[in-house]
Amino acid sequence: MAKKIKAIGLFSGGLDSILSAKLLQKQGIKVICLNVEIPFIPEDKKNNLKTTTKRLKIPLKTIKVGADYLKMVRNPKYHYGSAINPCIDCRIFILKKAKQLAKKTGAKFIFTGEILGQRPMSQHREAMELVEKQTKLKGKLLRPLSAKLLPETEAEKMGWVKRDNLLDISGRSRQRQLLLAKKWGIKNFPTPAGGCLLTDKSFAKRLQDLFNQNKKINDTDISLLKIGRHWRIDKNKIIIGRNFEENKKIKTLKSPKDYYFETAKYPGPTGLLIGPAGQKAITLAAALTAAFSDTPDEKAIVKYGQKKLSQQIIINQPKNYLEQLATSRII
Repeated sequence: MAKKIKAIGLFSGGLDSILSAKLLQKQGIKVICLNVEIPFIPEDKKNNLKTTTKRLKIPLKTIKVGADYLKMVRNPKYHYGSAINPCIDCRIFILKKAKQLAKKTGAKFIFTGEILGQRPMSQHREAMELVEKQTKLKGKLLRPLSAKLLPETEAEKMGWVKRDNLLDISGRSRQRQLLLAKKWGIKNFPTPAGGCLLTDKSFAKRLQDLFNQNKKINDTDISLLKIGRHWRIDKNKIIIGRNFEENKKIKTLKSPKDYYFETAKYPGPTGLLIGPAGQKAITLAAALTAAFSDTPDEKAIVKYGQKKLSQQIIINQPKNYLEQLATSRII
């Protein structure tokens, strides 16, 4: 009978979500892992996720979020953590998506890789109870790694899973998880750090600036936040690439109305000007582009344009602009 039971599991690709899925698979549960793809996860983490599930033979369903998610991040009901991370609101949002998938697939319950006391904002007992209440999952949400420390769920009461075979892990130590991974031969799992950019204080400054300046934002706006050096000057945003890959991304992500900049004679970054392109803004964007280039001259020639580099401007002593604009740099 247990082999016919389906369960939806939230899956980040980290060790805790892997172990939770494996614990239930070992009890004969048909596990379907769900990854709700938010735009604040680094690309390498997304690639690792696909590799991990394929290697471990864990079925994976991916759902990409839309404007409703960004609206929640902008105005969370339960506030931010240390940066611009609405962890409780995010958990509620994702679990509601899991409920929809469970209904669609006929899954009997939902599980997560959460561990009691592991994260200060979202994984203490009060926060867990709040999330269950707001998603109407009270008694229906199983957390296999900490189950023995939490009230018995419907899945346990109904005999779909055996409580004795679940765990009682708590706190921030990963020692028991690592031992279990070794026992089960689970290797090459990602480290827990660096998963969500919303917890990064530097990225938070960029995102808050974007929220302050734009009523509506899209995936391209967010992708640009992940690269380059950023300045906010009145209604303009200036982004300067830091390496070859970022220079390519800037040219790929720019909108048709944005201007891009490159130095004429010497290697250097690609600059991007977003917003009204008055002469002052063009001069500052060109100066910042030249300041980070290999131009040795006191006068730098910078080419710029929208579709192609059809215009040029001469900047005198471009590096002087770095000090002048220091207070305008976002980070």
